[in-house]
Amino acid sequence: MNYEDILYEVRDGAAWITINRPDKMNAFRGRTCDELIHAINRAGYAPDIGVIVLAGAGDKAFCTGGDQSAHAGQYDGRGTIGLPMEELHGAIRDVPKPVIARVQGYAIGGGNVLCTICDFTIASERAVFGQVGPKVGSVDPGYGTAFLARVVGEKKAREIWYLCRRYSAAEALAMGLVNAVVPPDQLDAEVRKWCGEIMEKSPTAIAIAKRSFNMDTAHQAGIAGMGMYALKLYYDTEESREGVKAFQEKRKPDFRRYAR
Repeated sequence: MNYEDILYEVRDGAAWITINRPDKMNAFRGRTCDELIHAINRAGYAPDIGVIVLAGAGDKAFCTGGDQSAHAGQYDGRGTIGLPMEELHGAIRDVPKPVIARVQGYAIGGGNVLCTICDFTIASERAVFGQVGPKVGSVDPGYGTAFLARVVGEKKAREIWYLCRRYSAAEALAMGLVNAVVPPDQLDAEVRKWCGEIMEKSPTAIAIAKRSFNMDTAHQAGIAGMGMYALKLYYDTEESREGVKAFQEKRKPDFRRYAR
């Protein structure tokens, strides 16, 4: 595959996969997801790769979720909602290598979900986390909700989704969404340090451990699959479309006008 939306680089046995859409705050469209799936599997089953780093280009954002400019009731790619989200999330979970989210800025919406699913999240002090779905007529009814509750607890997960607040890197660390927080100029060094420690360990033992962790929440793949079908039906409603229109028109949405 010829990559247009991502960068792929190998550094000392670690595959660095970078969403390269800084002009879109590294929001993903259909092609971005397809390239991420390809790159994650490429690295995940390469014998010379021991760890995968998932990053975002530029200084402002790690990833801000689905590109709203490519969303008008259906995104511009394949899959139930026009984005193969179940496949992308499954790739991160299923590859037998640890995946580290390197977060230097905004990790919002679908970007926050990626951080949730990755094995580790290492953040700059400038990183910002949070959900936005209910503000723009969307939601992640799978790993982004059910698995988030496993990571940060049921009460906190509901707060994140129902209120759509923003959380600092320090707050994300305290709730268990982040493993480490460092000054911005030390972020890459910290990520390389974690990669180096992983590379010293038995890859087979790590692969078994990762699959063992995943077994406890494997049923959530079914929740995600069913949830995406529900989301597709929701995207066909005027209530959801109002969120997209309001976002594009830079105004406050009036969801109650269309709610049934």
